[in-house]
Amino acid sequence: MKRICEKYHHFYLYDEHVYHHNENVASSNFTFMMNRVPLTVNSDLTATTNGYGGPALNAENYGKSDYERIWRACIKRGELWEDPDFPATQASVFYHQTPPFQFQWKRPKDLCARPGFVQDGPSQFDISPGKMGDRWLVSCLGVLFLNKGLFYRVVPADQSFTGEQYAGLFRFRLWWCGEWTEVLVDDRLPTVHGRLAFLQCQHSDHFWPGLLEKAYAKLHGSYEALKYGSLLDGLADLTGGITESITIKQDITACSRLLHKLLDMTSIITATAQPPNYQMRAHTEKLASGIQIGTNYRVYAVERVEKFSGEGVQVIKLRNPLGPATEYIGPWSVDAPEWSEATPHEQERLQAKLTEDEFWIPYTEFIKTFTHLEVVHLDSDTSRDEPSLHNKNTWQMRLYQGNWQRGVSGGGCRNNPDTFHINPQLHLLLSEMEEVIVSLNQHSIMEPKVIGFTAYALPKSTTESIGRLFFKKNKSLINSQYTNSRQVSHRCQLEQGGYLIIPTTFEPGQESGFTLRVYSGKPLKLKLLDTPPCLVKSAIVKAPPLLDGKSFSQYEAVFLQLADEHRTVNAFELQELLDACLPNDYIKSCASIEVCRQVVLTLDTTGTGRLQFSDFKDLMCSLKYWQTAFKSHTKEKTGILKAERLRDALLEVGFQLSSDVLAILILRYMRKDGTLRFGDFVSAILHLTVSFSIFESKDPLQNGSIKLSLAEWLKSSLTC
Repeated sequence: MKRICEKYHHFYLYDEHVYHHNENVASSNFTFMMNRVPLTVNSDLTATTNGYGGPALNAENYGKSDYERIWRACIKRGELWEDPDFPATQASVFYHQTPPFQFQWKRPKDLCARPGFVQDGPSQFDISPGKMGDRWLVSCLGVLFLNKGLFYRVVPADQSFTGEQYAGLFRFRLWWCGEWTEVLVDDRLPTVHGRLAFLQCQHSDHFWPGLLEKAYAKLHGSYEALKYGSLLDGLADLTGGITESITIKQDITACSRLLHKLLDMTSIITATAQPPNYQMRAHTEKLASGIQIGTNYRVYAVERVEKFSGEGVQVIKLRNPLGPATEYIGPWSVDAPEWSEATPHEQERLQAKLTEDEFWIPYTEFIKTFTHLEVVHLDSDTSRDEPSLHNKNTWQMRLYQGNWQRGVSGGGCRNNPDTFHINPQLHLLLSEMEEVIVSLNQHSIMEPKVIGFTAYALPKSTTESIGRLFFKKNKSLINSQYTNSRQVSHRCQLEQGGYLIIPTTFEPGQESGFTLRVYSGKPLKLKLLDTPPCLVKSAIVKAPPLLDGKSFSQYEAVFLQLADEHRTVNAFELQELLDACLPNDYIKSCASIEVCRQVVLTLDTTGTGRLQFSDFKDLMCSLKYWQTAFKSHTKEKTGILKAERLRDALLEVGFQLSSDVLAILILRYMRKDGTLRFGDFVSAILHLTVSFSIFESKDPLQNGSIKLSLAEWLKSSLTC
């Protein structure tokens, strides 16, 4: 698999914001719709989610046929599976650095007598990163381990190393590139000196951590690539939610209000202490109070303790996935003297049901100790498997999956005012004022792009995509950070109304898939804005009847030299004619035999495949008109049109196109350097002219749809 690039963080400054770079056919009739919408996109993007909050994908069955096929084949042959896509080689561990060890790949049965997969019932989280594992991933698994419903969705428990079921094949489910994906791995794990090199259980022979880590490394391309992962990305991949990091401010009221709101929602809240410039190390470091630096403590509740004096103390219930609660020795810890000041009823209420890894910490100490809340927000479908979230208010979620495509929808950030408007445009509708969280996730895992999004106020009644002038005249309302992280999230308070969200890469012309999700506590809608294709005006310019100037007299003489006895020319003769009449190489780029054949198909009304001189005059007038439009959109270099400007250039000629139609034109005409020449532009105009002409001739009542027989379809498609 392709390797992942190192993800260092850089910064971009613009608009006074700092951005981080971090089967058979039953009928021979076909029905075509003029105003087509891609089948994967709804006008209101509510039908794109499934039981897991992702796109319309059955996660339970995804890859199931592969799993069963491989398992049955291995059982039949009596062999243990060896994954051909992630082989047991050094390159699967390290792709860039020189390995510090020589790795031996062993199966769990080679490492212990009775390996287990996952322990039934209550168990202590005892995972260590091993020699080379990553602590951030351990923290992610610690959070997942505390939420058993979510855990068993990722780690199916019906797998083992014993009995007829065992074939050296294991499966895991991860949220990957906007959908739940089942990842298959064999159970050969890298070892050094007979011990696992990466994640492992310290006090038991259960191997789910190492196998899950291998599945995650397989998605990334290698174990080494996991070094550049992050906790927030990991939590999103393991839960299917969106994540955000919130700095804990020394504002007691504001932080308390936020905590109460988050605890009421289907959100998993963790708190972490990260001193400035802290670098996570292989071993655990502690503060004087016993709080582990860099560990994510799960936040469960905020309560008020009544003291004998009548005074109340606000306390927060935390749980450490990596160690016992007795490690915290600060105020209101398990055996702290402060509990003697609380009434017996309060002591019973707050302490009786604590597990061995839960404890209370006073709110004042909490905001002094912890620096960040790292939160996972889950929608109603994604959170339903987790019992601890069943009584919470659910997040409403809307999702859109799209692509940044060069020349079509990859316009770059607001630093590129001429192309910014071609980015995907999403219309968010809010029924009332609400705080929303917008999350943009890129699908470029191996070579991440710098991504972000911008939002503007936009009337609810808007139905078509917004043009370039809007963005030049209107100030943006929301600007996310721009970073090369997998995910960018932004929390904001919005009034009731409509908003336009523009997800972008920082640089124009970059390509990647992406998923944008919007979370809100109140109902919301998210719609893709696009322009329906239509013919604004005819692109063919008819020559004036009195146009008999000197130049056309010269053209006519050459025309008649090449014409047949009926004074007509075919495509080959037209090519010679254009080569003689067109003034320079820039214009002559449209004199290829392919374009000449298109010209004949477009202008010939007799069906003979030949043109009269009047047709030729129309062509010459049209070429002049098209050249003017072409030039007006070639700012940097004469004769070269950037693909990002094709939509606007075609609109000037007379064609209004939707993004999916434009995408086909770009695939057909764009050159390797992302540009088009004048001949490409002319060819695109001719294709569109014939396509619209055929459709309009078949749709006299302008219903927006036509019915064609197979013969008609073949003729039409071959003519275009």
